[in-house]
Amino acid sequence: MSSSKLRLDIISKILDACYRYNPDALFIMSLMHQYEERGSLSKKQLEGLYQKALKVPDIPVNWLATLQATINKMHTREKAPAANNSPLFLKDEVIGSKIAAILQQYPQHKRVIFLHSKYLKNELLLPAETAEIEKFYKLLIKR
Repeated sequence: MSSSKLRLDIISKILDACYRYNPDALFIMSLMHQYEERGSLSKKQLEGLYQKALKVPDIPVNWLATLQATINKMHTREKAPAANNSPLFLKDEVIGSKIAAILQQYPQHKRVIFLHSKYLKNELLLPAETAEIEKFYKLLIKR
């Protein structure tokens, strides 16, 4: 018999012993049903089974040790720590002040109005658009 087959028998025996100890336990019944359906239990379910099995006086210590070893062998899924929620887009204050200066002197400049609306909506200004603002600023403000 392979070692994985022995492990599965121990889990089945522990489930049966827990069920015999308390036939009304819904948690044990659901674990038994899932074990029969899928043939395995998750690490969290096995940990819950272990906690229930500790309360049963009839279960041999070696079964509990085998269950604990099975739990320890299983991989623990760890979530990555939450990422620092920095904004995806940071406004370039220099460009904003240049747009404001241009619009202050030329409030009807359509292209600058369009770029200003993009800037206010936190949309990313393309390098060509940034270059346009620089060009307009040099031509219109810094004469």
